[in-house]
Amino acid sequence: MLGFTASRTQVCAYLFGVALFSISFLVFLNSSVSFVITQRIGRTHNVGDAVGTLGFADELVALVACPAWGLLSDRVGVRSVAVLGYTIVGISLWVFVQAKNVYPQLLLARLFFSLGATATATMVTAILPTMTIATDSNDPRSPTRTHRPSHTLAPSISSELTITPARFRDHSPSSEFTARKEARASASHLAGLVGMFTGCGALVALLVFLPLPTRFQHVGHSPATAVADAFYVVGAVAVVVALGCFFGLRNLPGEDGKGLKRLVRGNLPKDDSRSSTRPLMSYPRLFLASVQLGFKSRNIGLGYLGGFVARASSVAISLFIPLFTNTYFLKTGRCTANPDNPSDIKNACPDAYKLAAALTGVSQLIALLCAPLFGYLSARSQKTNAPLLAAAGAGIAGYAAFASLANFDHDDSKNELRSGSVFLIVALLGISQIGAIVCSLALLAHGIHNDEQPSNGHMSADESANGTNHPSAGATPPRTPPLTPATEDAPLLSGRNFSYPDRGSGSNNLNHLKGSIAGTYSLLGGFGILLLTKLGGALFDSAGPAAPFLMMAGFNAILLVVGLSIGASDIFQSVSSRLGWRRT
Repeated sequence: MLGFTASRTQVCAYLFGVALFSISFLVFLNSSVSFVITQRIGRTHNVGDAVGTLGFADELVALVACPAWGLLSDRVGVRSVAVLGYTIVGISLWVFVQAKNVYPQLLLARLFFSLGATATATMVTAILPTMTIATDSNDPRSPTRTHRPSHTLAPSISSELTITPARFRDHSPSSEFTARKEARASASHLAGLVGMFTGCGALVALLVFLPLPTRFQHVGHSPATAVADAFYVVGAVAVVVALGCFFGLRNLPGEDGKGLKRLVRGNLPKDDSRSSTRPLMSYPRLFLASVQLGFKSRNIGLGYLGGFVARASSVAISLFIPLFTNTYFLKTGRCTANPDNPSDIKNACPDAYKLAAALTGVSQLIALLCAPLFGYLSARSQKTNAPLLAAAGAGIAGYAAFASLANFDHDDSKNELRSGSVFLIVALLGISQIGAIVCSLALLAHGIHNDEQPSNGHMSADESANGTNHPSAGATPPRTPPLTPATEDAPLLSGRNFSYPDRGSGSNNLNHLKGSIAGTYSLLGGFGILLLTKLGGALFDSAGPAAPFLMMAGFNAILLVVGLSIGASDIFQSVSSRLGWRRT
C-alpha cells in the first residue's frame, strides 16, 4: 500500500493531541489573563496595557523559539519536542496563578508558557510529513511493515543490491511517481483535517476551558480561587496531552536514531537502513538550509508565503474586525466610550460587541467547515495550486470589500456594516484564512517529501535549477540512477534521488530538515503577526480604519501573483519538454 505510512494510533495522537490542543491553551490564556491580573493579583489600573505587553513579549519569544524548536526536533525528534512543549504548557499554567505581581513574575510565567506553546505549534507542521512518507508497504525498509504484515519473506541485504527485471519494474520511475502522487494526496487530506482540528481546539477553549472559573464560583469558590482552579485543571489537561503524545507518537516514520543523545553531537543513521551513519548538520547550517529551501523549492517557498499570509489573516479577523466595529459605533454615535478604558467595548458598547462577535464567529465557522474541503481540493489538484490561488482571490475580494465599509455614515442605508452582506464578506475572509493554512501545510509536506511536480514523469524544474538538464519527453532516456546514496557532503538540493536502492531517501530526502522547515514556517508567520499588528495598528490610527484590511488584500495579491507565476513557469516547462526544447 502506497502513500499513508503512519499507524492509526500515531494519526490519532497527532490529530486529537498535537493538532487539537495546539491552539486551545493559547486561546484560554489570552482570554483569561486579564482575570489573573484583576482577581489574583488585584491590579485594577492599566490592565489593558499589561495584557498588551504580555502578548507582545509572547510574540517576541515566539520569533526566536519557533525556529529553535524546529532545529532541535531535527536532532531529538518531533515526538520529544511535542511532549516537552505540552509539559511546559501545563507547568506554566500552574505557575501562572502563583504570580504575586505583573512584573516580573507574571511576565516570566508568560514567557515560560510561550516556550511551550511555540514548541507545540511548530510540531503541528513538523509532524505532518512523517505521516505521509511515500513508500511501499512491501518494502522491508518501509515503516508500514510493522503495521501491515506481509507473508512475503523480506529479501536479504545482498539480494536487494541485485536488480532483477521484476524488481526494476517495482522501483521504476513510474512506480515512484505513483507513490509520490498518493503521498501528496494523503498529505493534502491530512492538512485539511489538521485545519479542522485546530479550529475545533479553539472551540474547546471557548466552550470547555473558559467557563471553568464561572462553574467553580457556582459551587462556592471565591473568584480568585475559581480562576486558580481553572488554571490547575487546564494545566493538568496539558500534561495528559503530553503523556498521550509520548505513547502515541512512538516510532514515527523517518525518526529512527533521533533522541536526547543527539542533542549536542553524534551521527544520525542514513534514511537507507543499509548504510552506515551521516554526520549531524550544525544548528546554523540547519537553519540556513531551511531558509535556502524557500528560494530553491517551489513548494516550500510558496508554503512559507502562504503561512505568512495565514497568520497575518488570523490577526486581521480576531483583532481588527472588533476594533473596526467599535470604531464604527463610536463614530456614528451609537455608543458612549468609557473615558477610563476606551477599549472596553463589551461594557461601553454592547451592541458593537455583539456585532463583532457575530462577524468573527461567522468567519471562523466558515473556516472550520471549509478546512476539509480545502484538503480534498488540494489533494485533487496534483498539477496546480488552484485551491491556494482561490483562497488568495477570496482574500483579495473579501479584504478589499471590508475596507470599502470604512466610509462610515450615520444613515444605515448607506453603510453595509449592519446589513446581511457583511456576513458574506467575512465568510470570504474565513475562506481565505483556512485556505492559506491548509494549502501551506500541504505544500510544506510536499516540499519535505521533495515531490515537485515532474514534467511527463521525468525530473522537475527544480532539478534543472540545481544543475541538471531537463530531458525532453522521449528524447533521451532517464539517467541511470546511482547505486549508492548521497552523502552529507553532497549538495543539499540536488536531484530528488528517486533511485534504487536508496529509494527511502528518494521520496523523503528532506525529512531530516522537516523540523527546521517547520520552524522557519512559524517564524515567518510570527513576522506576519507582528507586521500587521504594529504597522496595521499604526495605519489604522493615522490613515484610517481601512488600512489593515488593504494591507491584507495586498498580502493576498502577492500570494496570488507568486502562485500564478509558478504555475505559468510549470506550464511553460511542460510545453517545452513536449516540444523537445532544451536549455543551452
